[in-house]
Amino acid sequence: MTGIQFDCSKAMDIIPVGRVTIDFNPVDINKPLDESATFRKYLGGSPANIAVGMARLDKKVGFISKVSDDRFGRFVTSYFKKEGIDTSNIVVAKNGESLGLTFTEILSPTESSILMYRNGVADLALSPEDINERYIKNAKAIVISGTALAASPSREASLLALEYAKKHGTAVIFDIDYRNYSWKSKMELVIYYSAVARSSDIILGSREEYDLMESVIAPGSSDQATADRWLAYGNKIIVIKHGKEGSVAYTNTGGVYTVKPFPVKLLKSFGGGDAYASAFLYGLMEGWEVIDCLEFGSASAAMLVASHSCSDAMSGSEAILEFIQKAKAEYGEMVVRA
Repeated sequence: MTGIQFDCSKAMDIIPVGRVTIDFNPVDINKPLDESATFRKYLGGSPANIAVGMARLDKKVGFISKVSDDRFGRFVTSYFKKEGIDTSNIVVAKNGESLGLTFTEILSPTESSILMYRNGVADLALSPEDINERYIKNAKAIVISGTALAASPSREASLLALEYAKKHGTAVIFDIDYRNYSWKSKMELVIYYSAVARSSDIILGSREEYDLMESVIAPGSSDQATADRWLAYGNKIIVIKHGKEGSVAYTNTGGVYTVKPFPVKLLKSFGGGDAYASAFLYGLMEGWEVIDCLEFGSASAAMLVASHSCSDAMSGSEAILEFIQKAKAEYGEMVVRA
């Protein structure tokens, strides 16, 4: 049992809220960023990547954000349209805000870093007035990204989206999505992360991200204690990721499910979490058992970190299932079934 049900009468499957950026990934990899001379441009930002991942999995996807009034803003909006993502609630900035830019460093398959330009960015200028109640009412779920809570007015817009979702029975998925360059203080982070986590239905995050969120109320918690805490607030599923050690999901029905990462030849060490999230959520919306959702998410993440891009490399369901079948034939089971 998954412990969560989505309202199938709603026309839209899922609407991520928040960051959409431009990623510049080096073509001349395995060297420091200051030595990289050639880059490829991609759509980026965790919520945007999740939107693309869900669209590639044939879900009806919308998006709520604000973009720059320039060619980069038009690039990301056009990209969404080509993927079949509804852009009716993407607002164009009017005060000169720019799109966030990300330059990635692929120093080695296991060593990557990110240089972000986030001053005066359009997505953090998303305001409560930009949030359409009817749009959220007609969706099965929304995804709130932790980076959208880092500054006003984006944080107020996100909290209003959450309130509309709760009002209309739209599931709230909280992707903790911590980025240290976004926050002014740990206390500020704890306040807003906890506020959303107490009102969400599903939380996705790494062990380190949960540690940050719980640093004031319960530092050093075990996975079980973390799950118990947020399930007690009404969440249905808590997913805790441990990188190379795999991930675990706890449900409000008492289930505990664990999956190991699929072996893969790494190209980079970033972006896997977005593929994981989209594939895991797809499985839930298809009514799969949680362990199968975890396996599907883990496989999608493995495929993505073996690819140069994030958004462009999101896979469809047939490709992911084929990858799982081949990996199991070679390496055996990746899951621990409860």
